Amino acid sequence: MSETTTERARSSAPTLNDVAVTAGVSLATASRVLNGSTRKVAETYRERVEAAAAQLGYTANVSAQATARGTSAIIALLVADIADPYFGQIAAGVARGADEAGLIVTIAITERDPEREARLVRALRGQRPRGLILTASRTTESSFPAAQAEFDALAATGGRVVALGPAAGAVRSIIVDNVSGARALGLALAAGGYRKAILLAADEGVLTSDDRTAGFTEGFAATGGEVLRVYRGGFTRESGYQLMSQALRDGVEPGTLVFAISDVVAIGAMSAVREAGRAVGSDIALCGFDDIPAGQDVTPGLTTVKVPLDDIGYLALRAAVDEEWDADATPLPLEVVLRDSTPLVPVA
Repeated sequence: MSETTTERARSSAPTLNDVAVTAGVSLATASRVLNGSTRKVAETYRERVEAAAAQLGYTANVSAQATARGTSAIIALLVADIADPYFGQIAAGVARGADEAGLIVTIAITERDPEREARLVRALRGQRPRGLILTASRTTESSFPAAQAEFDALAATGGRVVALGPAAGAVRSIIVDNVSGARALGLALAAGGYRKAILLAADEGVLTSDDRTAGFTEGFAATGGEVLRVYRGGFTRESGYQLMSQALRDGVEPGTLVFAISDVVAIGAMSAVREAGRAVGSDIALCGFDDIPAGQDVTPGLTTVKVPLDDIGYLALRAAVDEEWDADATPLPLEVVLRDSTPLVPVA
């Protein structure tokens, strides 16, 4: 390193030109190595540039890159609840795809509030993300004009918006067939001998909850089952505990099946059943949806519908970065997983 370059690097942030001079390569070559160009650079040059950048402490100017390209190397991931394992598994798939594409994932929490979602997207637009992935269940309010306007504004600057579930405008969709998965679960448990069910759902208008509730009800009724009551709250463990506690106060006969719209809700319901001095499985049967790892670890193991969450996250990332996208692709298959929380009902 020359004395002039050394002094400049110590007195101010090192520039790309400093890196090029230190590595003994052209400015264009240094830029191709450090700014993610698709053009190939000889390995010896790459090593020299990377070593010089490390020596100088150089980091790429994300804002400048975004200005030059129209978008930055950022993928914005919006989740409803960072503590929910459902979103954690989806985020793992997004991160896997982002790593392959040389992108960085930034996460924001919407709390399923359309106004908050609009504010977050407006703030994230300043980073000019390559893509924005909406993982929280859409609601009947998801057409909230301010949120849609922010999506359109992001798309106008070169970013791409992807949603899990139905979407409007230029937003790409990753479809999860919640209706069919829940219908198959209802059919399987009715075939296993259950005839009375209680549902623990989210508020009406939350599309994932509505789809799972409708699908389960349809499947369960197809072979003689009856849904007695539907309790509504949210997608959290606390909601499952509270809704199940209310159901127990209202009265739950032995042999009743409880379907929770997610495994997290079902695990909360399990705690309420035990605190009431009742048994899960042999007394009150319980099932969920998603097949998060915790559902396999609880006792008894939780009957559920397996959703390939990691793969869904990966697909969402590809939808955000790939130019070509098959909007009519078949949804990933869901699978009913029967465990000991829903033992077969003895035939009289």
